[in-house]
Amino acid sequence: MTELKPRKALFNPELKRRGIYVLPNLFTTAALFAGFFAIVQAMQGDFERAAMAIFIAMVLDGLDGRVARLTHTQSAFGAEYDSLSDMVSFGAAPALVIYEWALRDLGRLGWIAAFIYCAGAALRLARFNTTLEVMDRRYFQGLPSPAAAALVAGLVWVMIETEIPGGDVRWLACGLTVFAGVTMISNIRYYSFKDINLRKSVPFFVVAAIALGFALIAYSPEIALFGFFVLYGLSGYVLAAVGMFKRRSL
Repeated sequence: MTELKPRKALFNPELKRRGIYVLPNLFTTAALFAGFFAIVQAMQGDFERAAMAIFIAMVLDGLDGRVARLTHTQSAFGAEYDSLSDMVSFGAAPALVIYEWALRDLGRLGWIAAFIYCAGAALRLARFNTTLEVMDRRYFQGLPSPAAAALVAGLVWVMIETEIPGGDVRWLACGLTVFAGVTMISNIRYYSFKDINLRKSVPFFVVAAIALGFALIAYSPEIALFGFFVLYGLSGYVLAAVGMFKRRSL
């Protein structure tokens, strides 16, 4: 008689489809929506809402990773989804907003500057994903894409609040856009704030400075936020210059 071969199991628990964690990806989806909303508002000419939406995307982007770590819901899917969301919110959206607001009047130079920013954001995210395991946790290599987006969106927001049209500052907008795009792919290090332990005691002046910061944001959020990210964008170059000076003095 011919020996009957055993039938394969119809269900293999090891091949069970993996689910997706809802909570952290909910924040990522919200950040993606804010970036898409900024693009839509820019196309409709409402640049103030577009700039504000990019800042909202920054807040949501900062929450998704922390929520995932606190709830132990980190996943490879979440990391990839977060990168794609960042490309929309901090790459394509700021480039389109600044182009429609100020760079369109520069013709070919305007869209080239916007493309430099967009390409810089894409390269920055790709490099971050591939060097995440070997990089120093205390520093970012290159300007983080949310901070670069804050520079671009912050300029738009401040100029609108001061009633300065984009055409009058198109060269400033062009220079800042190229600066943000190039700095994202540079090797300049930026402090990441990831080693701050909120459970440790701090000097009194730190608490006073935080209170002052909240007061400034409440009084004029666009100027306070833009000013902070301008200083942050320059801080990497200052640290690089100080390090170069110390090496030469040895």
